[in-house]
Amino acid sequence: MITMPSTPRFLLGLLLVCALSGAGFAAPGKTEPAPGAIKPRIVTEPVKHDTDDPAIWINRANPAESLVVGTDKHVDGALYVWGLDGKIHHDKVVRGLVRPNNVDIAYGVMLGGRKIDIAVVTERYAHRLRVYRLPDMAPVDNGGIPVFQGERARDCMGIALYTRASDGAVFAIVSRSDYLAPKQGYLHQYRLVDDGNGVLRGVFARSFGDWSGTKEIEAIAVDNELGYVYYADENHSIRKYRADPAAKDSDEQVAVIGLDGFTEDREGISIYKSGPGTGYILVSNQQDNSFNVYPREGTAADPHSHPLLRKIDVSTIESDGSDVTNVELPGFPGGLFVAMSNGKVFHYYAWEDIAGDRLRKVSNGALPNP
Repeated sequence: MITMPSTPRFLLGLLLVCALSGAGFAAPGKTEPAPGAIKPRIVTEPVKHDTDDPAIWINRANPAESLVVGTDKHVDGALYVWGLDGKIHHDKVVRGLVRPNNVDIAYGVMLGGRKIDIAVVTERYAHRLRVYRLPDMAPVDNGGIPVFQGERARDCMGIALYTRASDGAVFAIVSRSDYLAPKQGYLHQYRLVDDGNGVLRGVFARSFGDWSGTKEIEAIAVDNELGYVYYADENHSIRKYRADPAAKDSDEQVAVIGLDGFTEDREGISIYKSGPGTGYILVSNQQDNSFNVYPREGTAADPHSHPLLRKIDVSTIESDGSDVTNVELPGFPGGLFVAMSNGKVFHYYAWEDIAGDRLRKVSNGALPNP
């Protein structure tokens, strides 16, 4: 049975957040893009309620048939699917989800003796993950994977999937939204395993991650190749940890990024790969309608120093979530960048338009794998 948060607890949470954390409510953001902001090549058909977070699925057999999966964040929510033309694939939309929040995609997950691609979404008020096979969006989770069991704070929000290079193990890293969440161990990590009956289940691997105690943690992104996870402590910074729970220093924070340069909230995080170990980390400066860009590889002196390269103005309004791929797709030279915008939509940008002459390195196009 799904347990909804009671009204008194919800109101108490708001009061405590405002009075104790000093975060309060987010200030109204800019209602228009900046002059000269980059224009999207496609704006998707709208969802019913409220877009939040996208993920790009690359069809490696036919890139033109690649998809964008995104959440409609509401108690009457859904997981939507669009083509590269921004049109909804109504036959693939998953409805009846209880406030689906964030979504991510993993490739080549072993299930039933074969490799499949999956989309995993956080179902916030049901305190669980839902897992769907791509591209048909069939469920493969036997009704869901519970998260934050035994904890007072269970409203799951952010998710990023990590595939460990050494053995192909796939993990879900999950954040939550609750004033009762701990300042240490805010995130939980679960290994996704085949139960032998064609169902993926989650096995708890670790709790980790510092939290400033202000606002919340939602956006998470994983760099599979380099083995790091980044997450946005919204009113404080972007924090960097090892993604492998078996790493000897997995509990140690590797770096803190973006302490300044934001109007208010740090939101969607996405990682563009321009080459082996190189590229960009893009973070939504939500109330400014822009994205701050940092070097993926750090600096020559310190791979864990990620200075701000520049701010890029886009046409999204108060963007929450984003995703990016360097794979060349029809109509999107250099790759595809997808970002949520107010208006119940997502914007599709060509990486060529995002990068232009704004970044100090030249992107080299597609890599062999998404």
